[in-house]
Amino acid sequence: MSSHSDGSTKAIFYALGANGGIALAKFAASLLTGSGAMLAEAIHSLADCTNQIFLLIGLKEAKKPADQSHPMGYARVVYFWAMMVALLLFFVGGAFSVMEGIEHLKHPQAISNPWVALGVLGVSVLLEAFSLYGAMTEIRKIANGKSFMQWFRETRQSELMVVAGEDIAALAGLALAFLAVVMTVVTGNPLWDACGTIAVGVLLMIVAVMVIREVKAMVTGESAAPEVHAAIKQHIEAHPAVDSIRNMISMQWGEQVMIAVQAVMRPQPSDVALVDAINLIEAGIQAKWPQVRWCFFEPDHALSEGDEPQPAGIAKA
Repeated sequence: MSSHSDGSTKAIFYALGANGGIALAKFAASLLTGSGAMLAEAIHSLADCTNQIFLLIGLKEAKKPADQSHPMGYARVVYFWAMMVALLLFFVGGAFSVMEGIEHLKHPQAISNPWVALGVLGVSVLLEAFSLYGAMTEIRKIANGKSFMQWFRETRQSELMVVAGEDIAALAGLALAFLAVVMTVVTGNPLWDACGTIAVGVLLMIVAVMVIREVKAMVTGESAAPEVHAAIKQHIEAHPAVDSIRNMISMQWGEQVMIAVQAVMRPQPSDVALVDAINLIEAGIQAKWPQVRWCFFEPDHALSEGDEPQPAGIAKA
């Protein structure tokens, strides 16, 4: 796989290690304190561990070679596992927390050993911050100066996007849980803990919906990242054998990219020279952008008077 995939794998292992330790600590603290917010956070961390395992499975399956049934390989399988992670985050992390909070609203109970809960939450913040730092370090390597939100909307790396989204949700959820426990201790009213549990659940569901929306676009079929698409088009247009590009489409295929080009070619001495020029263009693209796994190039001639251009995305037979 590419270095981008290696960076994603590293970020996933950071998150898995952090969330494994956090989940154990939170479950122990929830048993000692009876805190609903702490239990919701423990379930969230356990769900995150499962999520990271799913993402690792997806990255491993994406490496399978192409076969007769899947001639373009299995790279897009990572989108399926990313969608599974988003759904798990929504239902197991978010919906469970909301239901747990509603139950504590109906039957409030006091928190025992609140300082244990606060201590565990404090340690969890440090571990989650470490995990988020690892994810953001990998993101900065490939973001090309984009803001995080712009990168989040435009990235085609579903697994890294999911890890970053989970870490941000986890840190915000920890802050809410910490506040809920503090307010419960200060006021002596356990309803604060119940409200904190619901708030954590709602937060997780919002993040999950954002991730689902982005992964849905990838599953449906997105072009290569806008800057990559534009750079490849510019590269082709700059070649001396190309007069103009009539149409170009690109599609992200997991870590790989497929492009199809319909270009008006300048006159060549022979058909062999035309083929050689096209091969040179394709070789140049794949040398500069190794992620371009497939390049389908259709040469065309300038339109004569009365001819109509082909519709976008439709190649001539």
